[in-house]
Amino acid sequence: MRLGIMQPYFFPYIGYISLIKHTDLFILLDDVQFIRHGWIERNRILKPGGGGWNYIAVPLKRHHRETPIREIRINNEIEWKQKIKAQLVCYKRAPYYRQVTGMLEEVFAEEYQDITSLDQMALRKTCEYLHIDTPIEVCSRMNLDFELAKYADEWALNICKAIDGVDEYWNPIGGMTFFDRSKYSGAGIDLKFMDMKLKEYGQFQGRFEKGLSILDVMMFEPAEHINEMLEGYRLL
Repeated sequence: MRLGIMQPYFFPYIGYISLIKHTDLFILLDDVQFIRHGWIERNRILKPGGGGWNYIAVPLKRHHRETPIREIRINNEIEWKQKIKAQLVCYKRAPYYRQVTGMLEEVFAEEYQDITSLDQMALRKTCEYLHIDTPIEVCSRMNLDFELAKYADEWALNICKAIDGVDEYWNPIGGMTFFDRSKYSGAGIDLKFMDMKLKEYGQFQGRFEKGLSILDVMMFEPAEHINEMLEGYRLL
């Protein structure tokens, strides 16, 4: 079985979605420390009028620096859903604006207290829209019996060993520098790194802004074309 593990991201870039599509099980790792200014509670969309990007973000309650992701709470005293929907109006002329905002309404129809639950639902609804059926689970809710990691590259290894049938672990290429392949091969797990090659797609006129949220891609391209884009990778 092919396993993918990432921290929960909020409507992440297309490479994250490709990793989900090409694994048999995808786990959101929420047992590790929350790091500020990452992608867990925010992502990037086009700036109104073109020429750059803005963040869409979910406000969080104050927390201690060592707080794990699973304990990070959303500040629902702020009308964040309405703000995000208002920010996305800049895509009103995009060909799939209605379909994508309809999907977003399904995500926002529920109330969320923690950021992990929101990210999980957002990913599930995104994958449903794209006809991707990979199960997306939350690590802290799986009742897995695994050793805590002594080193950063052992979180995935220990989780792999705790799940029957896992013989491949896929990770984005950005983690290639700190993974020790010998640890994985010694446990009978084939470690692979996905190098995503994203082609430009039809944003509004002007300079192409790369690395934006999957929402940006979905605004301009139909699901079948996005699935073709998701195949644009090589394994190392």
